[in-house]
Amino acid sequence: MTNIQKFLCIAAFCLALTPAISANLTYWTNITTADTALKPGTHDVKQRSPQKATLLALVPGLGQGYNGDFWKLPIVYAALGGSIFTVHLNSLKYRDYLKAYWSFYDLNTGKPAHGVTEDTRKPVLVRNLLNTKSTVELLTKDQIVRNKNIWRRYRNVSILTSGLIYVLTIIEANVAAHLKTFDVSDDLTISIAPGSVKLPFAAPGPGLQVVFNFR
Repeated sequence: MTNIQKFLCIAAFCLALTPAISANLTYWTNITTADTALKPGTHDVKQRSPQKATLLALVPGLGQGYNGDFWKLPIVYAALGGSIFTVHLNSLKYRDYLKAYWSFYDLNTGKPAHGVTEDTRKPVLVRNLLNTKSTVELLTKDQIVRNKNIWRRYRNVSILTSGLIYVLTIIEANVAAHLKTFDVSDDLTISIAPGSVKLPFAAPGPGLQVVFNFR
């Protein structure tokens, strides 16, 4: 796993944790609002529509902005930007080795090119980690095939990671919108009272009734 892919995994993990962080912040915000609801100049937490947040989140960052979670925007854009850059970089390196691999064959017939042997070496553009420098190396067919498969795997993993991060941003916006309406006021009560239990094909019997009251 390259350093960039490790960074993307960490970014995806941080993005997955944002609902929990948002829940904690929302909890204390709602507690404060509930405690000061009767004081002049205070107001309730603005309600958010989970459906609208989800639709807006199809455009990265808009769902978080709608929820008022602007502190999450750098995380969203850094994770998505890094993943897209990684896809681009891995694709470049994969195509470099793929092009070198094709040079061993006659593309019109699909057979080995004239004069190619097991010891034949072909030039390959080898890029560094962030594509800031590159060198040309002479490699054998086996070396080129091995590196081609490696960078193809890295490219596929980075594409899957990008899709996962994108889906996580949408899920996070939906969960955060639900948490904005989470009720933590003193109006949440529970009461236990006598009741009856009705079973099929049997007479009603004594039991307990649990009642939850929400505002």
